Amino acid sequence: MEHYKLILPEHLNHDGFLFGGNMLKWIDEFAYITANHDFPGNRFVTIALDNVTFHHPVASGEIIRFEVTRSRVGRTSVQYQVRVFGTRRQASPETILFETHITFVNVDSDGKKQPILVPLAM
Repeated sequence: MEHYKLILPEHLNHDGFLFGGNMLKWIDEFAYITANHDFPGNRFVTIALDNVTFHHPVASGEIIRFEVTRSRVGRTSVQYQVRVFGTRRQASPETILFETHITFVNVDSDGKKQPILVPLAM
């Protein structure tokens, strides 16, 4: 699934580049949306962000594209690869600005792990 975000001045750090915390917040949000779209009816919580890598700085005015791809489905958890690309200021639209893996676990109302409910169409 793809998502987009416009980088505004309020997203920048003291050196004029995207503050990493904003990127991590958006990764969590967009991957969560994707997981809920892929597996409706589940209650996912984030349990891990792995290999968080910032490859290039991101400046104000950039429109970034988030590519969220499912990489693994377990009994109680699902993992997505997230790659972020620039759409306006990069020499190549295929240049990866940021990448990570994020894992969610499905929990019950008490916060205990439970099997993921998989839609019939999968």
